[in-house]
Order: sequence, then structure tokens, then C-alpha cells
Amino acid sequence: MILAAGLGTRLKPWTLEHPKALVPVDGIPMLERVILKLKSQGFDEIVVNVHHFAGQITDFLDSKDFGIKISISDERGGLLDTGGGLVHARHLLEGEPFLVHNVDILSNADLSALMHFHESEGNDVTLLTSDRKSSRKLLFDEDGSLKGWHNLADDEYRPAVPVDSDNVTEEAFSGIYIIGKRGMEELGAYGCETGRDSFPVMDFFLACMKKIKIRRKCSADLRLLDIGKPETLVLASQFTADDL
Repeated sequence: MILAAGLGTRLKPWTLEHPKALVPVDGIPMLERVILKLKSQGFDEIVVNVHHFAGQITDFLDSKDFGIKISISDERGGLLDTGGGLVHARHLLEGEPFLVHNVDILSNADLSALMHFHESEGNDVTLLTSDRKSSRKLLFDEDGSLKGWHNLADDEYRPAVPVDSDNVTEEAFSGIYIIGKRGMEELGAYGCETGRDSFPVMDFFLACMKKIKIRRKCSADLRLLDIGKPETLVLASQFTADDL
């Protein structure tokens, strides 16, 4: 699933008239770049969620023949954030586990290897991480299990009390992850229990990390760029086809 419903407020003025998903990088819309990357690594069924200027995205997809099945999860009735968006698209996400990829991420990630790792380890959720610089980090124990979240800017932790262990590592989340059947079941249950249709998927991860197996795969050689803001969008042209 490609998460493409966001408002892209950091990319104004482009997103005043266009969806973030269609912002061009060296003349190629980001959505197209992500679709082609997924296809090149063996993914042949994709779901794209839409909200902001949804019609532009659907028109773009209708104008292209990517040679794979692409379905739309329509959120024009209300933006559901990353967690709610997954629950809303559940009927389209057959054949779990499935990979989730933010539309504004450029990377050299080996996505097929990530899927193989997820399946071989028996995880419910697998998060792709790295040691790159980030103002927010996830906490993992020596087994790679999720233990919390840390905002380095204001030293806020979730849960509020930091994990007291010398073996905990802090790693940057990539916006790329895999969810299996049990993970999706618990995600739906979390939405029902909290009474929230719209919620960030990270809230679910942190609330349920003791209930299900949420682990990370840390990629030492990951190159990643979040093009969701103007200053990083300028750098995107430096990510050549060979890099990705």
C-alpha cells in the first residue's frame, strides 16, 4: 500500500493546487517513482489511498499502464491518517502480509528482502530502520523488539518513562514497514477500542508493542530521503537511478 492521501502542507505552494503524491522529482511524479520501485522488486498488486486532490491522482493512474493491478482506497469523505487509512483499505489488502510505503520517501531499500525477513522471523509487524540522523527515534531492545519512541528535540519519550536498559538502541524509522494478518487484526481492534477512525499508525505500534510482535530490520547501508519538504525536495535530484 502506498500512503498518498496526505495534505502535504510542508510542500506549499505546490500542494495548494496539486497532491503531494504528484510532486515531480527530475520530471517524474513521486507516486510513479514509488510504483516503479515496488514493481521492480516483485510487488504486482498495489493499493493507493487518496484524499487531497484525489481526482488528480486517479486521473494520473488512469493515464498510465504500469502492467500491475492498482486499486484506490478513497478517503475523500475524510482524511484518516496512516493508521485509519490502513483500516479503511483493509478490504483491498488481500494476501497479507503486505508492505506499506509512504509516497514521499526515496530510498535504496531492498523491499523484497524486507518481506522475506518479515516472513522468516514470524513478525506481526516489521519496521525498516537505520542509524541515520533524525529528530525522532524508535527504541528497540537487543532482540529488535519495539520498546518506545523518543523525540530528541524536546526529550519526550513514549511511554513516558524511558526503557532502563543498556541494550536499548535508538534508530530512525523509514516510513516503510510490513504488516501481517495478526497485525491487521489488532490494528482494526485498536481503532474500535479507541473509537478513532483517524489516527497515526505509530500510536497503534506504541500502544500494542507488548501485545504483538513488532520488530525492526535495521539497514546499515540504507540511503533515504523524505521529500516532504522543500529543502529536501531540492536534494532529491542527487538520488540517481543507480542509487535507488
